[in-house]
Amino acid sequence: MRHITPVLLLAAGLISPCYAAPVTPNFTSGTITSETKTHTEVVETIKQIEYTTGTSYTVTGTNINIPARPSPGANYTIINQGAPFQFSETLMTPGVSKETWIDRKTTEIR
Repeated sequence: MRHITPVLLLAAGLISPCYAAPVTPNFTSGTITSETKTHTEVVETIKQIEYTTGTSYTVTGTNINIPARPSPGANYTIINQGAPFQFSETLMTPGVSKETWIDRKTTEIR
């Protein structure tokens, strides 16, 4: 077996010489400032309507004579004349019983 000498490899172009190149660092300094702002706006509209489908009649009171079957137009009388009394009568018929409307705007800035 024949030995190949380095001179032959160099001559054949299989080995090429390597040279180091000088490296000069190039450093810079500075400051980076960043600011982020967000703006959030939420607009809400809530509309709630409650309906009754029947008739409701309510009578309450103190020092009031309430008959066994209270009804609109019944004869209610004070039990002890001259004493304090309280009387409340409510008649609800079918229709709208309550309406709630809320318009709200919320803004957030950060």
